Amino acid sequence: MFENPLLLIGIILAVNIVYVSFLTMRMIFTLKGRRYTAAFLSMFEIVTYIYGLGIVLERLDQIENVIAYAIGYGLGVIVGMKIEEKLALGYITVNVISSDPDIDFTRRLREKGYGVTSWYAYGMEGDRLAMQILTPRKYELSLYETIRTIDPKAFIIAYEPKQIHGGFWVKSVRKGKIREDAEKQQQEAL
Repeated sequence: MFENPLLLIGIILAVNIVYVSFLTMRMIFTLKGRRYTAAFLSMFEIVTYIYGLGIVLERLDQIENVIAYAIGYGLGVIVGMKIEEKLALGYITVNVISSDPDIDFTRRLREKGYGVTSWYAYGMEGDRLAMQILTPRKYELSLYETIRTIDPKAFIIAYEPKQIHGGFWVKSVRKGKIREDAEKQQQEAL
């Protein structure tokens, strides 16, 4: 079946890219606490792994197969990460410190559907407006663009919260307010 060495190398590459993509996604789902999705993916991951490794182990004396396996592994990590970026699972918390506390920052972000908690703070150079914003990760880039549009000098720190409980911002997310504003912003950028 595998008499053509180039075909064999291509199959090994493809199988390993698929395997490691499953592995990467399983790890991400595990870290996000989605155990059943992770368990489901692991079934496909292990079958792909056994198949790919079996092909290489049968022909271990052919170095090109081992190299193809290694390259496929590396490419699989990249592909898995790209898939995760597209899925954008989970939420991010963005802390913003505005250089101008008089900007109507909080209201403008809330109008776009973001959940914002704000307070006045004092920095090295005077009064500031500090905000904490929670949003689904798929709207992260749109949020950054909105912040930079409102205050190009804003200081931004983002992190992924481990657990979320309470709050009312979920209603806006369910209504699709953030999605609509993100799509509108993308259209304007074109």
